[in-house]
Amino acid sequence: MVETNWAGNITFGAAKIAAPGNAEEVRDLVAAAGRGGLRPLGTRHSFSPIADTAGVLVSSARLADPGAVRVAEDRTSVSVPAGIRYGELARILEADGLALANLASLPHISVAGAVASGTHGSGVANGSLATAVRAIEFVDGTGELVNRRRGDADFAGSVVALGALGVVTRVELDVEPSFAVAQTVYRGLPFDAVLDAFDEVTGLGYSVSLFTTWPEPDTIDQLWLKRRVDRDDPAPAEVLGAAPSAVPMHPIAGVDPSFCTPQQGEPGPWLDRLPHFKLEFTPSNGAELQSEYLVPRRTALEALRAVRGLSAALAPLVQVTEVREIAADELWLSGASGTDAVGIHFTWVPDQPAVDALLPRIERLLLPLGARPHWGKRFHADADALAPLYPRFDDFRALAARHDPRGVFRNAFLDAKLGA
Repeated sequence: MVETNWAGNITFGAAKIAAPGNAEEVRDLVAAAGRGGLRPLGTRHSFSPIADTAGVLVSSARLADPGAVRVAEDRTSVSVPAGIRYGELARILEADGLALANLASLPHISVAGAVASGTHGSGVANGSLATAVRAIEFVDGTGELVNRRRGDADFAGSVVALGALGVVTRVELDVEPSFAVAQTVYRGLPFDAVLDAFDEVTGLGYSVSLFTTWPEPDTIDQLWLKRRVDRDDPAPAEVLGAAPSAVPMHPIAGVDPSFCTPQQGEPGPWLDRLPHFKLEFTPSNGAELQSEYLVPRRTALEALRAVRGLSAALAPLVQVTEVREIAADELWLSGASGTDAVGIHFTWVPDQPAVDALLPRIERLLLPLGARPHWGKRFHADADALAPLYPRFDDFRALAARHDPRGVFRNAFLDAKLGA
């Protein structure tokens, strides 16, 4: 059987897939592996070859038992198996009156995979999903079961770790009491007016996303405002002249909005509003590719203007571009490491040769502004281009060498993006 990622643009070269059920079974796989022999595999929602290997794909499918979810006695954290999907975990927490602070646009992704690649949601005060990690457990390339907690030496290098340190088996996450969110979509905002009032617009609520498709480069097609009803102001009657949509919307105009979470200001539980898409439906729009660049907030407006300058090249290839803000963190390989960041996300048509040919043009504009590519999506930059963007890049490479001295978890992607 041919194994591919979710989008079908990556065909894995693995000799086989193993699905260990516990850390001891992972240790057995590590003991039998040589250099480049293993790669962790989550829910396959990466668009880069980050998980590919000619050896064994170590699936987290059996490290996903909902019965293994354990809420701490003080109800401030939850310990979860690495492979559980956020949407499934969210339902368990909500039934217990608890919540995660944020979710990504898709609830279908696994905890370990999302954390390892620096995946995020939105909100000027919300960090990436990895910032909720309180502790992490993984089997490294020596076969040791490593437990590392927030505050420990090297913890900040062990969370967004690209599978380069080992196979994650459990993760402990911060939780808080459940809360309600209301979502309102506004249509047709002037691009320049949004940039002029960028902080005000992105600060309108708990989570804000901007969507545009580039045929009309002077217009932001949609603004999705997600408000916590316990703390945020009511949704404004208009935003920069744009009124709330009278009908439910999909981020890509014309696509069935029944796949999307409820809108039109109707309050509901956090897990049913923070993602853009419902757990019970096929993620996103199906046939697509994705890229994303996280730009420091201080250069974000310059970056957005630069991207708009490419609108003629973008319009035939982009299904939709999403812009959202992420709070700074201290995680070594995070796109928001040391800086508040603005994510510029491209959902492409499934034409990989054309997309890959355009990426160097985008990166020539954005990388000099400090943009960091999302590790799980399509990008061109190699280790020489990436190293200056991360102050702890060399520290991470040293950490990976220490935890995986035989190179058990190395693959062509890590060789190219991390270097020696």
